[in-house]
Amino acid sequence: MMSETLHKTPLHALHLELGARMVPFAGFDMPVQYPLGVMKEHLHTREQAGLFDVSHMGQIRLLGADAARALETLVPVDIVDLPVGMQRYAMFTNESGGILDDLMVANLGNDELFLVVNAACKEQDLAHLQQHIGNRCEVQPLFEERALLALQGPAAVTVLARLAPEVAGMTFMQFRPITLLGQDCYVSRSGYTGEDGYEISVPAAAAEALARRLLAEPEVQAIGLGARDSLRLEAGLCLYGHDMNSATTPIEASLLWAISKVRRADGARAGGFPGAAAIFAQQQQGVARKRVGLLPQERTPVREGAEIVDEAGNIVGAVCSGGFGPTLGAPLAMGYVDSEHAALDTSLYALVRGKRVALKVSKMPFVAQRYYRG
Repeated sequence: MMSETLHKTPLHALHLELGARMVPFAGFDMPVQYPLGVMKEHLHTREQAGLFDVSHMGQIRLLGADAARALETLVPVDIVDLPVGMQRYAMFTNESGGILDDLMVANLGNDELFLVVNAACKEQDLAHLQQHIGNRCEVQPLFEERALLALQGPAAVTVLARLAPEVAGMTFMQFRPITLLGQDCYVSRSGYTGEDGYEISVPAAAAEALARRLLAEPEVQAIGLGARDSLRLEAGLCLYGHDMNSATTPIEASLLWAISKVRRADGARAGGFPGAAAIFAQQQQGVARKRVGLLPQERTPVREGAEIVDEAGNIVGAVCSGGFGPTLGAPLAMGYVDSEHAALDTSLYALVRGKRVALKVSKMPFVAQRYYRG
């Protein structure tokens, strides 16, 4: 009876038709896998092209001459100089430097920014924007109006170029309006799998027709949330609410790269975002714990929440994401560990059902990213 209280994406009926196993996720009834199964869905995305329904994510438009400067007061990222037709990864921070959500920001030109935020955070993100910058620009939620599809994998460019040849010329993180099947869409060359691919914002009423058209291509399979998780984990990408949260700073989360140089302590537009002082202090003085990659040294998968101990049995951290990597062919995990245990190749142990599973601190991504940079 749960599904009656859950939101449905515009592709809900199509998921059921395709035989998806549905689960509650961020308030939506979402496909975790299709009859192909998580392992094959994962490998198909790495080898060909996978189509993901990510319509549960929140799409928000900011309009107005002051939109970029206004948004910069909420994120540690360069928005003012974001070129037209490009998007950038950003984070909303709080006064203590914690991460309220991570998001993508694109510059459409004509004083218009396009944001994609996480499903579980979209209402609070909208309220955050309206409260803090609603007097400086127009904040337009597109939650009901638009769906979001992700076409990921090495064949994504071949497939999408059949509908719109111009997408083949786009490079990683480019973002542009493109007509697909007669509909006004926004297409970015980006994604959450570590593969080349695209995310497509499409009017909700046209989403099913576009999804069916893409699924009709021989290279494309429908892919569920299960494989989306294993793909992003192999790519070393954070999942909000698991690998970072409002009590985690970008420095602890190993996301210093996402703080634009111009907004850092010695930058031309230093600070000016919530928690800047705390984040700059951590950057200078270091942090007590850090997010690291972890490779179990045996076949036992290590799951979120497992405690991490040192040789002497002292608790030194916890796993935040873990599972099996089909492309890696082995279990893998990410976790937070005390900084003195964060060096590459440090030997640690996870406690799994009372048993110690040997871990090694590993570099990320676990599987090489294949973004198309031209």
